[in-house]
Amino acid sequence: MSEETTPWKQAEKFLRKSQNRPSLKQPQSSSSRQSHPFLAKDPDAVVGQFQDLTVKNLSDYGVYLSFGQDRVLLPNKYVPENTAVGQTIRVFVYTDSEDRPVATTLEPAGVVGDVVGLKVKDTAPFGIFMDWGLEKDLLVPRSEQEGRMEPGETHLVRICLDESTHRIYGSTLMSNLASGDAGELSYGEAVELIIHSISPIGYTALINKTCLGMLYKNETFEDLSIGDRCRGYVLRVREDGKVDLTLKQPGYASVEASAQKIIQVLEAGGGVSPCHDKSRPEEIQAAFAMSKKEFKRAVGSLYKQGRITLHKVDGIRLKS
Repeated sequence: MSEETTPWKQAEKFLRKSQNRPSLKQPQSSSSRQSHPFLAKDPDAVVGQFQDLTVKNLSDYGVYLSFGQDRVLLPNKYVPENTAVGQTIRVFVYTDSEDRPVATTLEPAGVVGDVVGLKVKDTAPFGIFMDWGLEKDLLVPRSEQEGRMEPGETHLVRICLDESTHRIYGSTLMSNLASGDAGELSYGEAVELIIHSISPIGYTALINKTCLGMLYKNETFEDLSIGDRCRGYVLRVREDGKVDLTLKQPGYASVEASAQKIIQVLEAGGGVSPCHDKSRPEEIQAAFAMSKKEFKRAVGSLYKQGRITLHKVDGIRLKS
């Protein structure tokens, strides 16, 4: 096995494991936990999303907001000052520890349907609790875990809704994160990436929320973390369907952007940089966050445009 294919072998192992697990995309009703009565009967009472709700009445515990055909409590600690009946408040609605709908003005890391990077807060025999910015942590049930998860680690999580109980839960199953394939992806195509995992070889990224690709570290000149979002480009779609990615447009398409980056660095550095065509790749990467090959192409373009001058000792200078 070559070193380059190691991350792909691991991803394939994850996919095989997840295919043998039950999916909660269409959850079955639980005999021990049922949905709150009005949530079960009211299709307009939607949890897991931001909503603009109208204040219906005030109480000692907070304010009640119109929510579908019923109402939901916004506790006092989240009620804005001078709130009055008829006023509209933007809130996020979810269910509390007793499965009752409750509103909050806090903003979670994501809503139902989103894929986000979350940190493990605590563990329990039945699942993992993730910090998603609300008082009630997001539970990733044991059956929805792709692999081992430890407190302090960050994992990519899809936020899901169990429609039979209206409980929000998380899933790290590869089958829930990357349910598609490379499809019609082509060389040079711009794609939206979310970093899924990191290995010594590179970064495994979710492509357009459908399939996985690989950003190799020796071609990536910036630090990325799990959950980071960035724009990338398809470098290669292999015969076996695996996708190689890059953060710069392939070929000469990236020269203009790289040239602009060099100009910005020069302007911030007083118009001069000691880097030149004989500089070590590590020095160029530290100064410009690009490969030596890309640097030389961009410098050549700027020189032909008459925007810089080249010096064997002093490096490159902005032309006055």
